[in-house]
Amino acid sequence: MERPSGETASGSADPNAERDSEETLAEAFWSVMRILRLATHAAVAPLGLTPGQARALGTLARHGRMRLSELSDRLHIAPRSTTEVVDALEAEGFAAREPDETDRRATLVVLTDHGAEVGRQLSRARAAEAEAFFGRLDAADRAELRRILDTLRDGA
Repeated sequence: MERPSGETASGSADPNAERDSEETLAEAFWSVMRILRLATHAAVAPLGLTPGQARALGTLARHGRMRLSELSDRLHIAPRSTTEVVDALEAEGFAAREPDETDRRATLVVLTDHGAEVGRQLSRARAAEAEAFFGRLDAADRAELRRILDTLRDGA
């Protein structure tokens, strides 16, 4: 038996029906991403990092020393922007530049001990924010969301 639009299986009106009918799947996705991004930025702000610096520091913490060009590729930003981000990390004592022993024309970016500690704090802050955000979902919903996201990412 068909239900009137906006009515749930229990017969009660679905408060999200109007929004669902007007909002595309892409819009809903971007809205959720924006909420998660803002919450994550707020969680890392006490560490004194801009969002771009946090991304770069997190990448270095996960992958270790790398050339500026590789960091640019991993961050999907222009080399000039990467240089500016690394300059800021260096000014704060989070990162340092070292010569690449395999190619004297190249420079490596490495985390300082202080940068590595801030990287661990960053990882904990992001994990706590993600847990708070996704904690509203039960285990089955989380597994299904993971499956869907993996499918979309792997198909891209």
